[in-house]
Amino acid sequence: MEKTATPAVPAAPKPHAPGADSRRALVRKRVAVIVGLAALTAGIGALWALFGPELLAFVGDAPRFRAWVDEAGAVSRVAFVLANMAQVVLAFLPGEPLELAAGYAFGTLEGTLWCLVASALGTALVMVLVRTFGMRIVGLFFAPEKITSVRWLQDARRFELVLFLVFLIPGTPKDLLTYVAGLGKSPIGRIVALTTAGRIPSIISSTLAAGAFGDGNYGMALAIGALTVALAGIGVLAYRRFMAKHVVIENDSQ
Repeated sequence: MEKTATPAVPAAPKPHAPGADSRRALVRKRVAVIVGLAALTAGIGALWALFGPELLAFVGDAPRFRAWVDEAGAVSRVAFVLANMAQVVLAFLPGEPLELAAGYAFGTLEGTLWCLVASALGTALVMVLVRTFGMRIVGLFFAPEKITSVRWLQDARRFELVLFLVFLIPGTPKDLLTYVAGLGKSPIGRIVALTTAGRIPSIISSTLAAGAFGDGNYGMALAIGALTVALAGIGVLAYRRFMAKHVVIENDSQ
């Protein structure tokens, strides 16, 4: 009796790892951002090699530099506000150098004013982006574990008060908190007002120190700088204890 060949059973397709496509897309986006930043850094490095020494000498002459800023008028103010807004949106960029530059270029009072204006506008733009794109935009700048570590803020009974108090503490991750605040339900206007007001102590300390340095009052600038560093160190420790306490409470309630 002739045997009939058993048809081969096709192998079952391997299960597709959930989230694999989204992870690959995120990696591609991050690579694109890194490549862009590398190109920008290379360009800045080349410009610095060509014009850096002259620029440093020009900026180091405070009266001459401030006279140039005054001659530039509104252009210099608009340029600074746009640069500071970009720092708030591109959260991986440090904000302190721009605050110091504002105090040095414009003086304490005007420098503080423009920092606050830029902070408010930049925060409003972050809120709009987060409310539009959600975690897709937040995940570009922060690792998931960092986002998770402060997500409890959204559900806190006194979310807005806690957010304001955390912003008052020097050394806290304000850019991370700004993005995470956008994931909550508080009105954009209130978030902008709270976070901008909370930045005032940090901004004033930076512009005051830089303004004193620009005026040649080096002792005062050094004293303010040392006090700011000390307060920032205390603030970091206080923030870490605060966060650790809330993590413990959250784990105990689960």
